[in-house]
Amino acid sequence: MMDSEAHEKRKSDLVFATAKHDYKPRTVTVGSGKHYVCGYFAAFTNIAITFPIQKVLFRQQLYGIRTRDAVRQLQTDGIRNLYRGILPPLMQKTTTLALMFGLYEDFSSLLLRHTNSPEVVTRSVAAILAGTTEALLSPFERVQTLLQDYKHHNRFTNMFQAFKVLRPYGIREYYRGLVPILLRNGPSNALFFGLRSPIKQCLPEAKTYSANLINDFICGGLLGAMLGFLFFPINVVKARMQSQIGGEFISFGKVLMIIWTERDGKLTHLFRGAHLNYHRSILSWGIINATYELLLKVL
Repeated sequence: MMDSEAHEKRKSDLVFATAKHDYKPRTVTVGSGKHYVCGYFAAFTNIAITFPIQKVLFRQQLYGIRTRDAVRQLQTDGIRNLYRGILPPLMQKTTTLALMFGLYEDFSSLLLRHTNSPEVVTRSVAAILAGTTEALLSPFERVQTLLQDYKHHNRFTNMFQAFKVLRPYGIREYYRGLVPILLRNGPSNALFFGLRSPIKQCLPEAKTYSANLINDFICGGLLGAMLGFLFFPINVVKARMQSQIGGEFISFGKVLMIIWTERDGKLTHLFRGAHLNYHRSILSWGIINATYELLLKVL
């Protein structure tokens, strides 16, 4: 009898050990407050460095002009206006990136604890939820568009005046262009967080601190460039929708067709400025990803 019990115990221990060896627990992040902080300062660093490039790109998206013509517009505006409009993206981007990284970790943690779906599905849903939540701050993106458009230079000079001008039109006016923002944020977040680790694993193994930082920069830059190019037409439509003050709220599809007609129905004209966006995205998302990962290790 005792021999039988001992045999059963050894069998049970063996099964448990095998199960323990085969089981790979899903990663659940607890207390992701530092992810918000790291995302915030990563965005701050990026905006301070790349804002002039973003301004050139915006002019191309809005008017379909060449890079040299957009640069000439900024030269005409003068150095005094070079950083005009930086406050809204500084406030918006720092907050949205803090939410992007922080909420992704929080939603992932919550969903992984309370659902049995595959981890890749769960984390994709978490990324989409984080992107959708970011869209609540789209009024800052709306005001940034107005401040960067030279046609509105004489109408207001700063973010607070722009918000004041929009106030009589109601809350809906602040969220003009919300549809393209939603179409962009959720899917781009899902792709960013889903592909970040696989891309980094394809890079040469980093054996030093600086090599790891370079890998993070390359990984973020490649992803940012790819997503920036993929969603470029959506941003073109967003810029056109948000440059309008008052009047009819035209649907995303109709605005896209208007732009398509204006640009002679040529895909290359629709993507005018995409090459600059590609290079800016490499720099921007390289800075963001490298700074974020660096701060995660430091904090």
